[in-house]
Amino acid sequence: MTTPIALKDLTKRFGSTVAVDHVNLDIPAGSLFFLLGPSGCGKTTLLRMLAGFTEPTSGRILFGEQDVTHLPANRRNCGMVFQGYALWPHMTVRQNVAFGLGVRKVPADATNRRVDAALRMVQMLPYADRKPNELSGGQQQRVALARALVIEPTLLLLDEPLSNLDAKLRLEMRSQIKRICKEARITAVYVTHDQKEALSMADQIAVLRDGRIVQIGPPEQVYHRPANRFVADFMGETNFVPAETKGRQDPTVTLHCPAGELQSQTYPADLPSAGNITCSIRPEVIQIFRMNDPAAPKVNTLPVRRIDSTFLGEMSQHTLALGENDAITLKVFELNPRLDSPLSPSGDGKALIHIDPRDVVILQD
Repeated sequence: MTTPIALKDLTKRFGSTVAVDHVNLDIPAGSLFFLLGPSGCGKTTLLRMLAGFTEPTSGRILFGEQDVTHLPANRRNCGMVFQGYALWPHMTVRQNVAFGLGVRKVPADATNRRVDAALRMVQMLPYADRKPNELSGGQQQRVALARALVIEPTLLLLDEPLSNLDAKLRLEMRSQIKRICKEARITAVYVTHDQKEALSMADQIAVLRDGRIVQIGPPEQVYHRPANRFVADFMGETNFVPAETKGRQDPTVTLHCPAGELQSQTYPADLPSAGNITCSIRPEVIQIFRMNDPAAPKVNTLPVRRIDSTFLGEMSQHTLALGENDAITLKVFELNPRLDSPLSPSGDGKALIHIDPRDVVILQD
């Protein structure tokens, strides 16, 4: 049976430093939940408090209905996967995975069944008699995951488990870990500073800054509907465009920016009808048209001039200037750039860009 996790007004201070600041969080049972943020934001401290390695200054931690705030780590039944694999080098794969069951005095026949099941789940059963130094980094990480799962934990904790792997292995292990967690039907909390990991794997993401949660939601919402400028900037590349609110007629807000008039359909419910704001526009949402192209939409379409371009094969990254006296520069990602693109090196560098009003995101701060 999967278990929901709740943090109630959780705080941790180290002297005068507040590492975790009154965090309230509900983690649904069976979900793969990510704590995401830059170094020093408090995510690892939160994980250590969940594991029982660090005592909270105040607040409560609940595993289901059980208050575990002051319960020692060895009585919380948490499985832990570390950044380093932490495997015993003198033990075989099977012995490493069975170690936690031995500590719990599980009978030998049950231990063998559970170890085989855990190794089968992570596709490492054929390697059961090998030593860790005979395995690749990805294989060692799967063994570490099997060791955490074999104890049938109430909560699985993963502390940046892919950071020691190369780029290709990280991609492979993302899908492996997600599959394994779903097959095991386990509640898991995963700490990372890697936005791509979180976006590609999470059921929900909590973005942290300075010990506080600044946004919680599914990956698509956090990326496309950031709560503020920090989240928009942290979750990927974006353009920040200053603008002034000129009018609102739901579902559309009319804006004036240095490049001209824009319309937005993504804005806070309490947005004032007038005032200065900042918009977030992701580089990949911007469409490119030829000058005087009749197919170009009439709304949110502006003339631009190419300043710089970098061709990367599957896409080109353009820096474009727009507005009077090049008032604004935008970064634009052109997917599958063609030789006859108006922004190709052989062109004159002039084009029209269009932004769907749903992709002009007005930020609260």
